[in-house]
Amino acid sequence: MNPAPPNALVALPLMDEVARQTYPAATLYVLATPIGNFADITLRALHALALVDAVACEDTRNTGHLLSHYGLSKHLIAAHQHNERAVAEKLIARLQAGERIALVSDAGTPAVSDPGARIVDAVRAAGLRVLPLPGPSAAIAALSASGLVCDQFHFVGFLPARASARALALQQLRAAAATLIFYEAPHRINETVDALAAAFCPRRQIVFARELTKLFEEIHRCPLSDAAAWVAADTHRQKGEYVLLLEGAPPAADEDDAEAERVLRILLAECPLKQAAALAAQITGHKKNALYERALRLKAESEQTPIN
Repeated sequence: MNPAPPNALVALPLMDEVARQTYPAATLYVLATPIGNFADITLRALHALALVDAVACEDTRNTGHLLSHYGLSKHLIAAHQHNERAVAEKLIARLQAGERIALVSDAGTPAVSDPGARIVDAVRAAGLRVLPLPGPSAAIAALSASGLVCDQFHFVGFLPARASARALALQQLRAAAATLIFYEAPHRINETVDALAAAFCPRRQIVFARELTKLFEEIHRCPLSDAAAWVAADTHRQKGEYVLLLEGAPPAADEDDAEAERVLRILLAECPLKQAAALAAQITGHKKNALYERALRLKAESEQTPIN
């Protein structure tokens, strides 16, 4: 039999329905929390937080603030990337004693580019129950508002910090047809956008989802060729957490054509037209005559573009 919810929660709408659900003991509750807007907490998550004996969390200060916002107070256990395995043993002992424990990250769904996966793995290996309580996810929220039409997505998360490792990781993703989803911190947004522009066709669509669900939320979509200018246009865009979505690779033939055009544009900026076409043919394997015709069109287009 489940204990009754605290009086502070009884008055919440639909709480009776939530209370009729089962919340088994000796269970780890992997619980999603808001990514910015406290109103995004689910009723089921609130009820579970009221029932659990302890909360394992990425940062006790952040989770303490979250719980106090809802009038809750729980024993908090620090469970971050540096102590996951050690904490897992303590949590397993408490779960084996019949306790309910919630696992949360600072924001969103635990174990998705956040600590938690090692704890979940250890708890499951111990033969104990793990119960997910779904809710906010920055990646899914950004994808739903992107308008990128694709049946598949590839969640990458954070790219490597070192430029060489980042370039290699992106090179390995060039042929992926799925929408690519990246997380990025504001202080690295410029170098990440530059790395994407260097690795992918400039015509691919990119979506910037900044500060999702927060007061200054911003969602912008543009060709990758315009991405750096958009970030530079407003100093506020150097602040706030980002989700970046990049359109997947087109069919191979289209991708080859796009790459040939990218190479041709670079060469046209430095070489005479005929030489640019000849060099592009050597680099890409495309026919020189076709590239020459394309170079003529590109030059004509550039001459017709008004200068502001």
